[in-house]
Amino acid sequence: MTASSHDAAFPAARPRRLRRGPALRRLVAETRVLPRNLVLPMFVKEGITEPVAISSMPGQVQHTRDSLRKAAHEAASAGVGGLMLFGIPAHKDERGSGADDPDGIVQVALRDLAAEVGDDLVVMADLCLCEYTSHGHCGPLETGGHVDNDLTLERYASVAAAQAEAGAAVVAPSGMMDGQVAAIRAGLDRAGFHQVPILAYAAKYASSFYGPFREAAEGAPQFGDRSGYQQDPANAREALREVALDVAEGADMVMVKPGLAYLDIVAKVAESSPVPVSAYQVSGEYAMIEAAAERGWIDRERAIVETLTSYRRAGAEQILTYWATEAALLLR
Repeated sequence: MTASSHDAAFPAARPRRLRRGPALRRLVAETRVLPRNLVLPMFVKEGITEPVAISSMPGQVQHTRDSLRKAAHEAASAGVGGLMLFGIPAHKDERGSGADDPDGIVQVALRDLAAEVGDDLVVMADLCLCEYTSHGHCGPLETGGHVDNDLTLERYASVAAAQAEAGAAVVAPSGMMDGQVAAIRAGLDRAGFHQVPILAYAAKYASSFYGPFREAAEGAPQFGDRSGYQQDPANAREALREVALDVAEGADMVMVKPGLAYLDIVAKVAESSPVPVSAYQVSGEYAMIEAAAERGWIDRERAIVETLTSYRRAGAEQILTYWATEAALLLR
């Protein structure tokens, strides 16, 4: 078998020519991560007077309103594209009443952020109930302890309207309820928020990599787990079906979560999705790199940039990462 006429053989074929020096490598790089591709997840907690360190996520905190504003300004100055806000209320109940309370912690914080940095980056709100329910599941429960899907949709529609009213530029439902995007779109439209987009956590897996987040958001289930509504890590076709359903229901953007162990899913979704695709570099990924770097086992900054590049290479157009502000400065 002979090589085709356009195939060069050694010594004419020398791919290393384009690797000689950092300037040349930068010039021919196929994939670039830009600060505007990054979204910073942030936690704000009601009733605290100083930021509270998250032990399993070194460098991350549960913010006060004041420290949240300061961190948001730092992110905006670094060129970060957006923020994703999670709230931790002082009181919880079975229906997650704090999630749509106009005076609840997320709505108050959204008003702060929209006023101060809303012109510089996109202020997004995670839309779920797990941080607000006393049982830690993503919606009200039916008899037997399962989440009541359709009752949860009513709650999500109300939460979406409250978040939009408070200034959220994007709402991001993460509960993986059937029909959630359609219910939220209808709720936003009824409230007059036709212009507010939905970023759907469309392919969210029941993953072991969420452990540190549950400390950060104080939203761990009090019993059972979330395998009844989040996706089985073994399934890929199901992810494409979930994405297609969310797009058909009106999702303006879709997300894959987690990212690093699911880059094949990110690539499949990016190949087929008619809307922008995001991916979430979750708390477990963050914690593993920080822990290994602290022990001197890996080069921390290189690992951060390398993993973010892998997300972009797979097709993610936006990356949610706890390193967003730091990475934006590294990538300038």
